[in-house]
Amino acid sequence: MNVVDILKNKGLKKTAQRIMLIKLLQKTGISLTEGEIKTEMGDLYDRITFYRTVQTLLDTNIIHRITVDNITVKYALNHSNHDHSENHIHFFCKQCHSVTCLEDIAIHEYRIPQGFETEECEVLIKGMCDKCGKE
Repeated sequence: MNVVDILKNKGLKKTAQRIMLIKLLQKTGISLTEGEIKTEMGDLYDRITFYRTVQTLLDTNIIHRITVDNITVKYALNHSNHDHSENHIHFFCKQCHSVTCLEDIAIHEYRIPQGFETEECEVLIKGMCDKCGKE
């Protein structure tokens, strides 16, 4: 799906930052950090506008946030055939620092105490990806 259709389907206006960020995530096909996005955007990058753009795209399930550790946060484009609101597992490669969505692997159902209500579950597995493991 092209960027304009993605924004239109979510009822969002076409802004330069939204278009550039979605195109960038489509082009690379991988999750990216803010620093990587900043480098690719060049002069179009503005920190405040970036965070507003990211929040809008998160709120409308166009992208999702992956928290790798206390320092690293990556952003990934959601697949056009579904909203990314369902929980799934992410795999972080310790060698190449790539993050892969593992949507076909079910998240374990955790028993939480009565009275608690689960809204999200983030699972991050760390190790070596299939490319780095072959080297």
